[in-house]
Amino acid sequence: MSPTPPLKTGNIFDRKAYSRLFSYTLPYRKWFFLGVCLTILIALTAPIRPLIYQHIIDDYVVTPNLKGVRLFVFVAFVMLLLETFLAYSNTILTNWLGQSIIRDMRNQVFKHIIRLRAAFYDQTPIGQLQTRTISDIESINEVFTSGFVKIFGDLLQLIIIFGVMLFVNWKLTLVVCLTIPLMFYATRIFQKKIKDSFQSIRQAVADMNSFLQEHITGMSVVQIFNREQEEQNRYDTINRRLLKANADSVLYYSIFFPVIELVISLALALTVWYGARSVIKEDMRFGEVLAFISLIQLFFRPIRMLADQVNTLQLGLVSAERVFKLLDTDDYIPEKGKLIPDISEATSLTIEFKSVWFAYNEPEWVLKGVSFSVNQGEMVAFVGATGSGKSTIINLLGRFYDIQKGEILLNGKNIKEYALPELRRLMGVVLQDVFLFSGTITENITLNNPDIPLQKVAEAARHVGAEAFIRSLPGQFEYQVQERGATLSLGQRQLISFARVWLYNPLILILDEATANIDTESELIIQQAMDTVMIGRTCFIIAHRLSTIQKSDKIIVMEKGEIIESGTHQSLLEKKGKYYQLSLLQFSAIPEKV
Repeated sequence: MSPTPPLKTGNIFDRKAYSRLFSYTLPYRKWFFLGVCLTILIALTAPIRPLIYQHIIDDYVVTPNLKGVRLFVFVAFVMLLLETFLAYSNTILTNWLGQSIIRDMRNQVFKHIIRLRAAFYDQTPIGQLQTRTISDIESINEVFTSGFVKIFGDLLQLIIIFGVMLFVNWKLTLVVCLTIPLMFYATRIFQKKIKDSFQSIRQAVADMNSFLQEHITGMSVVQIFNREQEEQNRYDTINRRLLKANADSVLYYSIFFPVIELVISLALALTVWYGARSVIKEDMRFGEVLAFISLIQLFFRPIRMLADQVNTLQLGLVSAERVFKLLDTDDYIPEKGKLIPDISEATSLTIEFKSVWFAYNEPEWVLKGVSFSVNQGEMVAFVGATGSGKSTIINLLGRFYDIQKGEILLNGKNIKEYALPELRRLMGVVLQDVFLFSGTITENITLNNPDIPLQKVAEAARHVGAEAFIRSLPGQFEYQVQERGATLSLGQRQLISFARVWLYNPLILILDEATANIDTESELIIQQAMDTVMIGRTCFIIAHRLSTIQKSDKIIVMEKGEIIESGTHQSLLEKKGKYYQLSLLQFSAIPEKV
């Protein structure tokens, strides 16, 4: 497994990215505006208390006035409560706003990816989509809670406090300014180092997640081939890389903050030295010096945090660009069709492939001029070697892929003219590898449809022969199926998939190697379930076991994307062609006429 490619650096001045990102605030524009107003109020109120302290010292302490001291101490206390309330409200509001925005973004991303065509998933790692939907969007949240709003507030506070400092005493302000270049130089170095460290951490975490996903899924292979120690060593290498990246970030913080405190202490020392000297000479009042000491603390605090906030903003923009790139992916099945299949026409349902050509990657054609027709209620089987195009035909029928040449007709009309959800609603599919979701058996049969009562679920299970094993499980229909149905046998999973199909009652049934991995005893049960579900439906069957398709109305033999034979089981045996050869391979003698 190769490491994740390095992260790109987000352009902090990218107006297009900002414009698109902040378009998500439009549904919450009133709250966003309120958050901005709170940020401005926090910046405006920050220097008030130092000015109050200056007023108390110079006007009511130097010239003793206890009543005035009490009054303005009370005013300072009220201002402290106001600042606390504003800070609390701003934190709650910005975090709520950020979480609301990323909730909308998550919904938008998931809604987008479930519409993407199957070819997109063939080429895109699942882990990458998980990262976009979870980690990257979570980073975008930081743009609203710790990035843009904080930077805006801190910069505004810096400007206001600097203006107040000039107003209080411009000479002391110039003294303090002597230390600012040191502050900015240290901040700039820290920003670069910590940004590189954060990128290394995220890359190491991504590599670790990918490694764990692959190796936990394939743990049986690791153990069978006795590769535990080797894989442990590889994991340790990734883990050490993550440790180093985290250790580097800790080192940079442990250096940066003491340096900043040193610069602040230097500014305070210069202020005390120059201020005391001026007070002694009576060129300055003591209250001014005291106010300046408080203002210095307020002035340097946002500078100290700006480096972190700028990095947060940059990483958030990188994540936003990745999410936007996914949202801009238009690799989906065009849904221009408006027709809705008329269920009343079920008795005359016809499906026709007319000279169909298809390639996953042109010009490597998987199907070459395939033509055949199927009438209502017929059972059609497809046989042939792996890679001959059997499963591709099924995928094209449900428009999981679109063909390049030819036509696929449903009741004489191109399937592209039908609304895609309505077209797929006609079909039920049972695959070789049954996918079950984490949840109850009921939820897996109904696919989380709350409108289907348990009585109908039990009826479906009874019809396909699944009720007996379900009733024997702890919790019965409420039994919790583990990830991918790991606690159930292959046959049990297959029966659940048949119950699912029976419940949704499709007009067209597709069975793709439904008994390929089933033992002989389970195959008899599955075959009975198949016979039950197929009654009254148009059936497409893909099978390697010829014994399961001998009763088919039509058997189509595929080879290298072309139809080389077509007919009933007996007629194909009489031709002594490819199907006859396949029969010889699977049976010790030619099957008797059925």
